Amino acid sequence: MQRLLSGNEAIARAAWEAGAVVGAGYPGTPSTEILEVFAPSPDVYAEWSPNEKVALDVAIGAAIAGRRAFATMKHVGLNVAADSFWSVAMTGIEAGLVIVSADDPSLHSSQNEQDNRLFARWARVPCLDPADSQDAHDLMVVAFDISEAFDTPVLLRPTTRVCHTSSPVEVGEIRRTRPVPDSYVRNPAKYDMAPANARARRPVIEARVEALAAYAETFPFNRVEMRGTSLGIITTGVAYQYAREVFPDASTLKLGMVYPLPRGLIADFAAAVDTLVVLEELDPFVEDQVRLMGIELYEPPTPPTYPHTKSIFPVIGELDPSSVRAAAIAAGLLPASTITAVPDAAPAQPDPLVALSSAGMPGAAASEPARKPLPVLAVAPRPPVLCPGCPHRSSFYILHKLGVTVNGDIGCYTLGMAKPLEALHTAGCMGASIAVAHGGVQAGDPGRHVAVIGDSTFFHSGIPALLNVLYNRSNVVTIIMDNRITGMTGHQENPGTGQTLQRQQTVEVDIERIVRAIGFPDDRVVTIPSYDVKALEKQLKSWLKADGPAVLITKQECALLPTAKATYEPLAVTDACNGCTICFRIGCPAILQSDALDERTQRPLALIDQQLCTGCEICAHVCPRDAILFREQVAAHV
Repeated sequence: MQRLLSGNEAIARAAWEAGAVVGAGYPGTPSTEILEVFAPSPDVYAEWSPNEKVALDVAIGAAIAGRRAFATMKHVGLNVAADSFWSVAMTGIEAGLVIVSADDPSLHSSQNEQDNRLFARWARVPCLDPADSQDAHDLMVVAFDISEAFDTPVLLRPTTRVCHTSSPVEVGEIRRTRPVPDSYVRNPAKYDMAPANARARRPVIEARVEALAAYAETFPFNRVEMRGTSLGIITTGVAYQYAREVFPDASTLKLGMVYPLPRGLIADFAAAVDTLVVLEELDPFVEDQVRLMGIELYEPPTPPTYPHTKSIFPVIGELDPSSVRAAAIAAGLLPASTITAVPDAAPAQPDPLVALSSAGMPGAAASEPARKPLPVLAVAPRPPVLCPGCPHRSSFYILHKLGVTVNGDIGCYTLGMAKPLEALHTAGCMGASIAVAHGGVQAGDPGRHVAVIGDSTFFHSGIPALLNVLYNRSNVVTIIMDNRITGMTGHQENPGTGQTLQRQQTVEVDIERIVRAIGFPDDRVVTIPSYDVKALEKQLKSWLKADGPAVLITKQECALLPTAKATYEPLAVTDACNGCTICFRIGCPAILQSDALDERTQRPLALIDQQLCTGCEICAHVCPRDAILFREQVAAHV
């Protein structure tokens, strides 16, 4: 039966069909929806773990116990889970184990652009690279079989375009089941990685890679498609789609397994074509290995833009038909196209829908006319900004005002770096803010450092860093911004929400009690409502005047949660406004500059968009002339 599924939905469906019993992960774009779709499936357990390492350890534990399991994360999450990833690569498993690591070319929602195929080669773990939703489904199913057949974890590496693009998928209707083990396996030589045991496993791992390489030669998702002998393209993942669109008459070797590579299949394909190129996203992962095999690849007459990396196609950013076509033209693989301007329109831009003259390509008609490009629509730029009513806004306004050094973290609050707040000085990776602030202090920076971290990120990897600050008596003030949800990735549950991924009520972990439990004195920990601007500023000023670590917990639910939306009451501006611009400095999209000017200063007066305003009252707190009415004043004023 066919269904229209995104790549993430297809992976979730396939995990259920394959008989996976346990799924664990940490939300991170572009992987988040996989577990959300898997969680309601019958006869499964799914969880949001505090971080990716915990998630992978949970899945490993289930797999060693004999039940098929998988862990999901975005590409940078595998950095967090790397220790566990390497460990399970050494030990192997009892039942199938799949790690879904979703790469994000072009950094749509990430801090780096790493290519996790390299992780697979590094740890000697087979890596599967889907090209569309059907591939994502089928490779996820077969990944469990490979895992069990070769006693190895398997890395499935979808990318953003595959994760979030929907296409028809032929799904199965029957769930595979495996017999439940009678007892927990006890095999210390395999699962206890003391040095002596680990040394004994090393030859096993190398033998496993050789066996996998032999299997790759007949792997059904490594597929040769011959269309002619003029041009051959070795391609993987979503780049296969672009190869088919830009080079419709070229022969392709589509690799579903990118580690280990099928050396014999590649050599045979190379011998069958006159010109051979590799088309892949990000690093020259396959290209470098093909060259090391002694196989000659096409060399463009003009040196590549990035020497010593990829010879033809960009090494930076995700590919698309336009970028592939442009690189092919520059390399002399395709003739330059003729673009016809659209009458009464802006100058024509390169467009993926423009048909190229196919002269020189086998089987193509040289007289095929070029299509006109679609008109180019101008869209006004919209920089990222905290939402109206965001509870983080008040803290960033105060921190900017106080002029302290602020070390940030990964989450919605990373937007505190944007104008006009401009409060953050650094933002690295999950959980880094507290330790980075501590490092600055210990390096002798004379200024005070404030670390900013969200509730979910605090649970993820902030607790050890905060413990370090306390233990080493660091002069850091930490602000834990508790908006009662994992906000940036779309409102996933976390240990502080009181609910699990599968909508079960559970303990609601109290952040203040955790902070006190690790040893912070009572007078150095306080929780203040996020919208109480004056109380926040008073507390921060007090702590910044004294030395020693302290923790401020700002607590207010995300303004986009349904319970918050139910309380929206827009505010209003009175005639007392003189255009002082202070309310504009909080960066709220609901506060606009009106066309009216103050008679004396000739500055624009403030105007509140009634459709956007949530009534959080931060602007009312900062207005020095009391020109913005509080909620109770709005009703009386009307």
